[in-house]
Amino acid sequence: MTIDLLAAAAGAGAPSGAAFWLNIVPIVGMIAIFWFLIISPQMKKQKEHQAKIAAVKKGDQVVTAGGLVGKVVKVDDTYVELDLGPNVRVKAIKATLGDIIPPAGKPAND
Repeated sequence: MTIDLLAAAAGAGAPSGAAFWLNIVPIVGMIAIFWFLIISPQMKKQKEHQAKIAAVKKGDQVVTAGGLVGKVVKVDDTYVELDLGPNVRVKAIKATLGDIIPPAGKPAND
């Protein structure tokens, strides 16, 4: 009788194949939700930003990640030279550019 109880206890603790898949399905579902709601849109946005920065040319008005607004004077593969004001030129890494300001914009203080 004790042998039957030990065999039953050992058999009850072993997971079946169906129970394993039922435990995995919610995890796979959560990974899919994270992928479609967070990771995929972020990757798309990053690719668009890289394409925009790669297309920077002389004369564009840009905003750096630090918040400086300037006009592009010189473009290199890695660096961009910006004119921030009268007699103020800085050299910035191209990857730190935050955005390109459209040329048809009206100043906010006018």
